[in-house]
Amino acid sequence: MKYILQLLFRSVMDVAPLLVVIFFFQLVVIGESFPNTPRMLAGIALVIAGLFLFMRGLELALFPLGESLAFSFAAKGDVKILLAFAVAIGYTATMAEPALIVVAEKAEKITEGSLQAFTLRNTVAGGVAIGIALGCIRIILGHPIHYYFIAGYVMVMAMTAMAPTKIIGLAYDIGGVTTSTVTVPLVTALGVGLASSISGRNPLIDGFGLVAFAAMTPMVTVMIYGILVL
Repeated sequence: MKYILQLLFRSVMDVAPLLVVIFFFQLVVIGESFPNTPRMLAGIALVIAGLFLFMRGLELALFPLGESLAFSFAAKGDVKILLAFAVAIGYTATMAEPALIVVAEKAEKITEGSLQAFTLRNTVAGGVAIGIALGCIRIILGHPIHYYFIAGYVMVMAMTAMAPTKIIGLAYDIGGVTTSTVTVPLVTALGVGLASSISGRNPLIDGFGLVAFAAMTPMVTVMIYGILVL
């Protein structure tokens, strides 16, 4: 019980700075009370409870699951299966991202259907899948990470020059949208687990970076989609 209370207190402290800013600007700078205080306080309580449950879920399930799968695939020594898993986990986790669903629906509404929400989500998920697979290949081969990103962002700049202006802002935002609550825990655990299971790899140096791959490649796929439909 003491451990649970400590974790709950940590969740409260994580949210506290944001609440201080909101209360300060609403009550001091604007000088007005909140329109529905009981409802707002109930919402804050739900946010804290949700954060607490989410973080505990990561610790109990997603992080251990991602690491154990990476260890298992590395032990089998079958690179094809590992890459197939990386592609599958990148695609499915991205399709489940709540932030991506919201952004895709907003994009469809603003473009009056020129960009289809479901197609856009699939385009982004495909880009993430490619990025994570590429990142896993880098970990397996032990290549320096910066070469991949130099080449990747050269491609992003080239696509920016060719893509319709209307799609560029959305494509650049997509990277942040895809690396959110569902994708990051699984991808991070996969990278660290894979680097830990391969001899000669340093989990700190080689294990991290998959999230950056997941943020980079969707920009390219979304701009390609924009070129095709806009």
